[in-house]
Amino acid sequence: MLSLLGPLSRCKPIDAQPLAEEKGGLRRVLGPMDLILLGVGTTIGAGLFSLTGVAAAQNAGPAVVLAFTVAAIACSFAGLCYAELASIVPTAGSAYSYVYATLGELMAWIIGWDLVLEYTVGAATVAVSWSGYIASVLHGWGLHPDPRWLASPFTTVTLADGTQARGWLNIPAMVAIWLITALLVRGISESAKVNAVVVALKLGVVAAVIVFCSPFIETANYHPFLPPNDGTFGHFGPSGVMRAAGMVFFAYLGFDIVSTTAQETRNPARAMPIGILGSLAICTVIYIVFSLVLCGVVDYRSMLNDSSPVATAIDRTHRAWLQNAVKISVLLGYISVLLGLMLGQVRVFYAMARDGLLPAFFARLNPKSRAPVKSHLLFAVITSILAGTLPIAVLGNMTSIGTLLAFVMVCVGVGILQRREPDRHRNFRVPGGPIIPILGTISCLAVMLSLDILTWVRLIVWLALGLVVYGVYGRHRSLLANPENT
Repeated sequence: MLSLLGPLSRCKPIDAQPLAEEKGGLRRVLGPMDLILLGVGTTIGAGLFSLTGVAAAQNAGPAVVLAFTVAAIACSFAGLCYAELASIVPTAGSAYSYVYATLGELMAWIIGWDLVLEYTVGAATVAVSWSGYIASVLHGWGLHPDPRWLASPFTTVTLADGTQARGWLNIPAMVAIWLITALLVRGISESAKVNAVVVALKLGVVAAVIVFCSPFIETANYHPFLPPNDGTFGHFGPSGVMRAAGMVFFAYLGFDIVSTTAQETRNPARAMPIGILGSLAICTVIYIVFSLVLCGVVDYRSMLNDSSPVATAIDRTHRAWLQNAVKISVLLGYISVLLGLMLGQVRVFYAMARDGLLPAFFARLNPKSRAPVKSHLLFAVITSILAGTLPIAVLGNMTSIGTLLAFVMVCVGVGILQRREPDRHRNFRVPGGPIIPILGTISCLAVMLSLDILTWVRLIVWLALGLVVYGVYGRHRSLLANPENT
C-alpha cells in the first residue's frame, strides 16, 4: 500500500507540459475549424448510423430519442470540463494528460489505459458497422457474398437457403482497419484534408435521410413511445432508456478525440475549447432529429441485430438512386470516424511513452511523416482482430463504459484544479464554479451504472491487467520518478 503513495501523489506540473512544439515532434497544423470537423467527423458515425437501431430494438424503442438526450446532457457537463482543462493543459493525451496534472500518476495511468480500450474497441465497433453497410450495398447490386464472412463467430446469420448459422470472420471490418492505418501512417496533415471532404459528404447523408425519409414516417411506429419494461432491468421502460443512453454514449466520443490532438494544433489553448464545444453542439442537434426520423420510418422491433438501420430506412423510400448514394456515402463517411479513433488510440500511447510509463517504442516518430508508424501498425493488428471476431453490441457497450470513465475522471480533475489553483489563467472557464463538474460526475456515473454486469467485468479485467503492466514497468520508469532521465 505504501508503494502506491508515490504514484498517487506524483502530479505532473502543468507548466512542465510540452506547450511548445518540440524539435522533431508532432507537427502543429490544425486550426479551430479542423478540430470541429475532426470532432463532428468522429462523432457522426457508428453511434448514429448503427447503434441507434440496436439501442432502440433492445432497450428503449422510439424513446431512444430520450436516450440520446440523456447522453447529451451528461456529455455537455463533461464537454465543458474538457474545454477548461484543454485550455490549461493543451498537450497530447486527452484525459490522460489532464488527470496526470490533477489526480496523480496512478490515476493518469488508469485513465490512459482506459482510453486505449475506448478508442481501440470504438474503432472495431465502427468497422463492424461499416461491414454491415458493405453487405447492404452489395445486395443492392445483386451480389450476395456468404454472410458468414461478414459476421463474427458470436453472431447468427441467415444463409441463402434460409437456414441459420454462426458467422466465421468479419473480413470487411478487418480490411477497413488496415485501409485507415495506411492513411494515418502518411501523417496528420494528409489525414486532416481527407477528413474535411468526408465530413462534408457525411453531413449531406444525414440531411438526405432526414429530408427524403420524413414523408415515410408512420406515426404508428412511435406507439408505444416508451415500451413498458418486461421485468428485466434495461429492457424498455425508464431503465431501458438509461441503458440505451449508456450504449449510445459511444456516439459522443468525437470531442474526446479532439483533445488528443493538442500537440498538433496551432494555439491549442484557444482552439481546443472551440473544437470540443462546437462539435458537441452540432452533433447533439443532429442526433436527436435523426433518431426521431429513423424510428418513425422503421419499426424499432425490426432493427434487432441490424448493424445498418439507415440502409433499412432509406430502402423504404423506393428511390434506387438515393438508396445507393446514401449507402455509399455512409461507407465513405465512416472513414473520418475510424480515422479519429485510430488517431486517438496511438496519441494516448504516445503521451504515456513520452512520460516514461510505456516503452519508448510508442513515442518514436517516422522521420518523414512525423507519425508513430510502428504504433499504428501494432494497433491495427489488435483492432482488426477485435473487429473480425466480436459482435457490435458487445463492442459498443465496451466503448461507452470506457468513455464514461474518462469523463468522470475529467470532471473530478476540474473540480480539484479549481480548488487547488483558482487563480491560474484559463482561456475557458466552466461557468458556475463546482456545480458543472459535480453534475458531470453524477450524471456520467448514473449512466455507467445502467450498463450490464458483463460490460463492467470486462472493464475491471482490462484495468487490472493495466495495473499489472504499470506495477512491472511504468512505476519504475516514470520520468517523474526518475527526473535525471528527463
